[in-house]
Amino acid sequence: MGFCVLIPARLASTRLPDKPLADIAGKPMVVRVAERARASSASRVVVATDSEQVVRACADHGVETVLTRADHPSGSDRLAEACVQLGLDGDDVVVNVQGDEPLIAPALIDSVAALLAQRPQASMSTAAHAIENLDEFRNPNVVKVVLQADGLALYFSRAPIPWWRDGSRPGEPALPEPRPLRHVGIYGYRAGFLRQFPALPPAPVEHCEALEQLRALWHGHRIAVHVTPDAPGPGIDTPEDLARVRKLFS
Repeated sequence: MGFCVLIPARLASTRLPDKPLADIAGKPMVVRVAERARASSASRVVVATDSEQVVRACADHGVETVLTRADHPSGSDRLAEACVQLGLDGDDVVVNVQGDEPLIAPALIDSVAALLAQRPQASMSTAAHAIENLDEFRNPNVVKVVLQADGLALYFSRAPIPWWRDGSRPGEPALPEPRPLRHVGIYGYRAGFLRQFPALPPAPVEHCEALEQLRALWHGHRIAVHVTPDAPGPGIDTPEDLARVRKLFS
C-alpha cells in the first residue's frame, strides 16, 4: 500500500528555538527525521513548513517541501493545507511524523500506515506501547490510551487509566493488568478526513485534556491503534534532549 509521510516543521518553538534546523551530526534535525521516514515504505516524504529557512535547508539535502501558511493553530491544520497543495484526498493515506523524532523507527511508520488498510472503519491510526513504570503511569505528560476489543481507541487521557476501583492496595501488582498503554505521538490519516478535520468543532473534552485526537472520537470517527513491543526513540523538546540525541548519533 502506497502512502505519503508528512512532517510538520515550524521554527516557533518556545523551549528550543529554531528546533527543525538544530544540527545533529552535520544535518538539520528535520532532515534526519525525513531520512528515517524515507527508510520506511512511504512512496513520498514531504516536509510541511511555514519557514523559507526550513525549505532551503531541506532543498540542500534533497528533501521535498511544501510552504504553508504561518498562522495555523495546530500541526493538523498545517497538514490539511499540505494535502490540498499535494492533491491528496479521499482514501489516500498520510502518516504524520513529528519533526522532532529523528530516531523514529521506519517499521513503526509502516505499521501505522498499514492499519488504515486493515481497518476500513477507521479515519485515523496511531500507536501505543505497554507502560512498565508506575511514575510514567501517573505522569500527566504521558498520554494513556484504552482500547476496545477490536483494537480501536476507546479513550485517550492524561490521567492514569484504567484505574482500580478501590485504588492500588498492598499485595496488588504495581500496575493494572493487562498493562496500561502509553500513546505514541504518530498518526495515520485518510487524506479526505485530514482535510476536513480542522473544520470540525473542538470537543469540550479536548479542551479539558488538551488532546486534539479526542475531537475525532467526539465526532464519531474511529482511531485504530497499533500496539508495538518497542518504546519509541527519544523525541526532542529541550536543549537537554538535543544533547542526548546528539550523543546517540555520535
